[in-house]
Amino acid sequence: MSVLRDAEFLAKRSALIERWRAAWPQAVAVWSKFTRLRDARLCESRVEAAQEGLSGSFAMIRLADQSVVVDLETVHSLGLDDYAVEILAHEIGHHVLAPGNATDQFRLLARIRRALPTLERHAPMVANLYTDLYINDRLQRQADLRMADIYKRLAQASGDGQAKQSGVWTLYMRVYENLWKLDKGTLGGGSADERLDTDAWLGARLIRVYANDWLRGAGKFATLLLPYLVEDTENKKALDYLHDTKDAAEGCEPSGAQDIEADEIEGAVHPAEDPSISGLDEPVGEDPEGREKSSNSSGQAREPFEYGEILKAAGIKLSDHDIAVRYYRERALPHIVRFPTREIPESHEPQMEGLEPWDIGDPLDEVDWLQSVMQSPRPIPGLTTVRRLYGRETGRTPDRMPVDLDMYVDSSGSMPNPQRQTSYLTLAGAIIALSALRVGSRVQVTLWSGKNQVLHTDGFVRDEDKILKVLTGFYGGGTCFPIHQLRDTYAGRNANSRPVHILMISDDGITTMFERDERGNSGWDISANALATGRAGGTMALNLPAAWDQKKAGRNLPVFEDLKRARREQGWEIHAIAKFEDLLEFARSFSRRHYAAKEKATRAETHP
Repeated sequence: MSVLRDAEFLAKRSALIERWRAAWPQAVAVWSKFTRLRDARLCESRVEAAQEGLSGSFAMIRLADQSVVVDLETVHSLGLDDYAVEILAHEIGHHVLAPGNATDQFRLLARIRRALPTLERHAPMVANLYTDLYINDRLQRQADLRMADIYKRLAQASGDGQAKQSGVWTLYMRVYENLWKLDKGTLGGGSADERLDTDAWLGARLIRVYANDWLRGAGKFATLLLPYLVEDTENKKALDYLHDTKDAAEGCEPSGAQDIEADEIEGAVHPAEDPSISGLDEPVGEDPEGREKSSNSSGQAREPFEYGEILKAAGIKLSDHDIAVRYYRERALPHIVRFPTREIPESHEPQMEGLEPWDIGDPLDEVDWLQSVMQSPRPIPGLTTVRRLYGRETGRTPDRMPVDLDMYVDSSGSMPNPQRQTSYLTLAGAIIALSALRVGSRVQVTLWSGKNQVLHTDGFVRDEDKILKVLTGFYGGGTCFPIHQLRDTYAGRNANSRPVHILMISDDGITTMFERDERGNSGWDISANALATGRAGGTMALNLPAAWDQKKAGRNLPVFEDLKRARREQGWEIHAIAKFEDLLEFARSFSRRHYAAKEKATRAETHP
């Protein structure tokens, strides 16, 4: 029978494609004549649809390029050939109404994951079912489209018996029957279960109450479905056909998934506990306005692991390391400070001094075409073509030279893995590195742990991804500072090189930098030479107790004595970083304490 249906499809394929293409403008107009989307990608076969990333369902959306993809072969096998406007309008609804964009998709998945403890893997499907309710309800009631008929055919295609055995499917269909005032069982929701009838009524009420703020109801919907998912984790063949937002955010740049929103935490409750849905009065003594006011004041951030799980659920295919790069970049951006620069007494301004011949082999953009045509209306390379000749004149305004940054990040077992949990020291490094890049500085980052466990950028670079890639790496081994890296970095620098500030991010294990290197050289001498050659000072941001330099600091007194010596003899600035508030103050004072006074002094000397 399937062979005959496939042959029938091949015979009428061209006509079917033309009918669906003609239906696209009608589907767009259902939402608004001003809607602007690229034409739907109508795939003639499942193979072609798979190449577009579509599998399991018969349609999908892509938020990265605002596309709609339809597998017409699967559409035909499900008997949905005549529902072009309905299906296309539904897919457009995902772009126009819910989720609408990648950021809201991340926020939606975060809320649903929080309401599905131990069953977070089902969050993408639950999110899809939830947004479908808003879209289909509008299309059925306001646009008079035949959305109910599509669900009847899907139930038949997946096997009525299997669909009826699925508690999730039965509840879902019963919600639609309540929304559209259909007789019980019209769509397959005809269960005699009183609990299911009550939950279906609550689900329909939820869609009505939160129609204009659908994100706020997401956690409540997931909580409603949770017991049915526990009982029915396998019977979901019919639901697979509906999964058109499975990888919707693939290719999108992650943003907006890092902060935990207040209503995300409070929204993970059963709809029966929401007075707006149940119609029950507030408990005595409850102050909804005060609760809302206090909830909006929270600003908690997710851990990198949870952040990564949300991105993966949205269809973003990145490694844990790449996800960590995006996590720390996004957390660092709001706190970027102005990285220091040094004033040079005089700037140099280019001054045009004349013309000289331009010949083949010189850069093409250096040709002065106006002067060349004035000499001859027919330019002859090397004969009549000229270029401008510039000299340099001392300007009156002082110039500014960015200070480069040389950063060493401890990745030993005593440090947290930045790919799994928030590492405030890694975050400190990200804030300062991005601040440096912002004003034109170059950055070298070295990640270190035990012996021979060293990863670093290729010298001083301005590539943000390469810098963050090293910063967010992790070894988790022993503690052995790479003295040779510090030594070799400053071996070839001289007084004409740009100034460099040296930053150490570690804990008390940083004192291994003062041991002898593989050549027998003293680490103290290497450290002193690096500071002298860098000419911009050095800072240690260390995970230490606030009173580390006091006599009551703790047991590791020899370690603390080394740090005191480094501060006293070599001028290292040592900051104890224990919590996020300290991190922000460290980032601000990094520029202020080392450079503000020097810049004022330079200006005073330049302009007495």
